[in-house]
Amino acid sequence: MEDPFLLASIGILGMLALITLHIPIGVAMGIAGFIGVGFLLGWAPAITLFGTEASSHIASSELAIIPLFLLMGSFAGAAGLSSDIYRLAYVFVGHRRGSLAFATIGGCAGFGAVCGSSVATAATMTKIALPEMLDRKYSPALAAGSIASGGTSGMLIPPSVIMVLYGMLTEQFVIALFVAAVVPGIMAAIFYFVAIAIQVRINPDPGPAGPKFSWEERRKIFAQSWSVISLAIVVSGGIYAGIFTVAEAAAIGATLSFLFAWGRGKLTREVMWDVLTETAGSTGMIYLIIIGASIFSYFVTLSGLSESFVESVSSWGVNRFVILLMLYVMYLILGSIFDTVAAMVLTLPFVFPLILNLGFDPIWFGVINVMVIEIGMITPPIGINVFVLHGMARNIPLPTIFKGIIPFLIADVAKLAMLTVFPAIALWLPRVLGTPM
Repeated sequence: MEDPFLLASIGILGMLALITLHIPIGVAMGIAGFIGVGFLLGWAPAITLFGTEASSHIASSELAIIPLFLLMGSFAGAAGLSSDIYRLAYVFVGHRRGSLAFATIGGCAGFGAVCGSSVATAATMTKIALPEMLDRKYSPALAAGSIASGGTSGMLIPPSVIMVLYGMLTEQFVIALFVAAVVPGIMAAIFYFVAIAIQVRINPDPGPAGPKFSWEERRKIFAQSWSVISLAIVVSGGIYAGIFTVAEAAAIGATLSFLFAWGRGKLTREVMWDVLTETAGSTGMIYLIIIGASIFSYFVTLSGLSESFVESVSSWGVNRFVILLMLYVMYLILGSIFDTVAAMVLTLPFVFPLILNLGFDPIWFGVINVMVIEIGMITPPIGINVFVLHGMARNIPLPTIFKGIIPFLIADVAKLAMLTVFPAIALWLPRVLGTPM
């Protein structure tokens, strides 16, 4: 074709058509990019992309961080560290109204940071927390809402696989992203706590108070949870203290979580096989998406569509925050349909140049990007986390789950508005610590 812009537009429509036909996203992006490059440069250069892009990403030491963090999360789940996080949170706040919902949010945040997947966090906490809350007469709406929403909060808390992926796709410093996400991650948990507190103050019935534990009992549970506490301190503390790199932290975290699972007698042959196959499957999926996205991104760049898109949007003459709001709406829709990885790699070739052109900070947008997509994962009428929870708890109707999510969704919107108006909330800590940005 003589018009590269038209070819790129057809390529995008073709890619979306393949995705609609349930072709894996990475494969769909790779095919669309291959055909597009074939028309622009010839079929021989297009074929070589499958070899060069695949080999460069597979050999990338930076991308090796992702399977290591996934392995750490799988071993942590096998070791029962998610139960430790939940029990630790409950023993300190269990005597208050809505305490189990508080503990669930805390447990989701902690396990999500270790696991790196909001869907996996929601699924894990459904098995752990939902029976506990229902047995203690919590309303199904509050119980399900806190689990589905809490599953999204851990993605901001380092170490975050999604943050690593954003850093790789946009060539931003991963540690700067980790540091920038600390305060917003804490904010996410606090805003959810406030949402729960308001609910149980207006109507105490959905979240009755539990027993109050003595400080001796709290000390005992705290001591029993030493493994998950030490894992968080070693991995996160080691990164921020500059003791080791992110890749080294991921390797050390995977080793420690393996030792914890082995030391607790949880590492049977079947569990070991499940951990390895789960990690290999997730790693393969992510690498396939990255390789496909790289081929498609090369095609888009070659066609000049990214530059045309930036120039077109910039020529609208509207306030840059209006454009940002439109991007928020787009990501909410994508987040409700795709997982975080897919939504991110599909859009960043177009969105990231636009963000830079509008003068927004790329580190700040990394935090915002992850946050908005994760909000989409609980946004009605779809929301992946909602359907995961419903699939595991068929006794709770979908309308009940969505009803329970509404207060958390309001908290998410308030948090997003604050970070949009005051970007210094995310950028303050990296600047104070002198983190390269």
